[in-house]
Amino acid sequence: MTLGLDLERVASCYQTELRQFAERHPRSGEHYQENLKHWLYGAPLHWMQQWPGLYPILVADAQGATLTDCDGHTYVDFALGDTGAMFGHSQPAVAKAIGHQALHGSTLMLPTADSLWVGQELVRRFGLPYWQVTTSATDANRFVLRLCRMITGREKVLVFNCNYHGSVDESQVEFDSAGQMIPREGVHANGIKHATTTRLVEFNDLAALEAALAQGDVAAVLTEPFMTNVGMVPPAPGFHEGLRALTQRFDVPLIIDETHTISCGPGGYSGEHGLQADFFVLGKCIAGGIPAAVWGCSQAMAERIWQVLPHFQPGQAINHFGFGGTLAGNALQMAAMRATFSDVMTEANYAHMITLAERLREGVQRIIDTHRLPWHVTRIGARVEYLFMDHAPRNGGEAHHARHGLIEAYLHLYLLNRGVLLTPFHNMALMCPATTAQDVDLHNRLLDQCLSQVLAQTNLQGAAS
Repeated sequence: MTLGLDLERVASCYQTELRQFAERHPRSGEHYQENLKHWLYGAPLHWMQQWPGLYPILVADAQGATLTDCDGHTYVDFALGDTGAMFGHSQPAVAKAIGHQALHGSTLMLPTADSLWVGQELVRRFGLPYWQVTTSATDANRFVLRLCRMITGREKVLVFNCNYHGSVDESQVEFDSAGQMIPREGVHANGIKHATTTRLVEFNDLAALEAALAQGDVAAVLTEPFMTNVGMVPPAPGFHEGLRALTQRFDVPLIIDETHTISCGPGGYSGEHGLQADFFVLGKCIAGGIPAAVWGCSQAMAERIWQVLPHFQPGQAINHFGFGGTLAGNALQMAAMRATFSDVMTEANYAHMITLAERLREGVQRIIDTHRLPWHVTRIGARVEYLFMDHAPRNGGEAHHARHGLIEAYLHLYLLNRGVLLTPFHNMALMCPATTAQDVDLHNRLLDQCLSQVLAQTNLQGAAS
């Protein structure tokens, strides 16, 4: 038995689910074969092939909390574009705003009236006085890191093991079994000499953080407030207070990336817990699926930035400062963000989402207890995840070792074949305003059936022997 399950039985059940998947999704299979002729990995983005079946299902429609594929199957969607559609698909207010703006110009390299409203809302909602727009949270992180190097004169970025910050090169590292920093598994170094760009410590380890910052070469600390992409890792009591105190003592800008933890509430985890960052990054879900992200900074950081990158004055040579993007801050983004913040990311919607997330968490906990599995389940806001260890992990390394590809693939495929989608990369479920109690109960019922199927056969085999 591994992680409470017989892996031979899991592997056998998984093969059965793969055969069922092929029988249920013939048209998606045909389209995948055609796409293999044109797309490098059979889809516009290689991540799309990492769903648990034999190939990605081809989506025909998405509304609210449901997807329909080209074979006519409808799914309750708890993946929600891996947070990109956290507030549901085809939100009417956002679709209306996008459609209206598209008829009046999509990208202009000039601000529109929506920028006035969105700027004021970002200040009100997240508390920092100055903001900029990018096309992705990866870009926002990259640009802020460049600024931190410029204002501090230092080169290294400190990140936490098994972090999530998009595809920022400096963050693509992990600890090996000997505790040495190496490129993350499956990620080539790409000419980046991480020893010169990055310092890596475990989340919640304030002693290691202090030792790293004391070297005097760290330009910024980049972190999520609550690790999310490796199995959720909660901050230990006192961690954030210590993190803020150490970054201030060593004069290191603190960047908090809330791209996933915005699930906690209208102001993210920082708003719910009163965290104070020098820079704040947010992406994915803030424009209803239109590629958009924002980063904000404190007054003190803004003044340091202006010292090295002053406001443009007529007659000066034009300088883009090495970051930005022609499409960043475009009119379509601003219209979509205004509609999302005003009509979708509301207290009422969050209350609904969080209530249902707690319902799902309670159901999963009952299932874990009933089957006596050495697993646990964690919720932050509207986000729920179960992981194959009996307690919440203390750091990313611990969470990483609690993952199991075969068990995850089997659970996900069993659910998918019966009309429920989890995000393909881990056991994470998101609620949106259109999610219902019936949707949550379906997930819990199917998860119970899935585990019962494996455990019943295991018990029968044990009794026979």
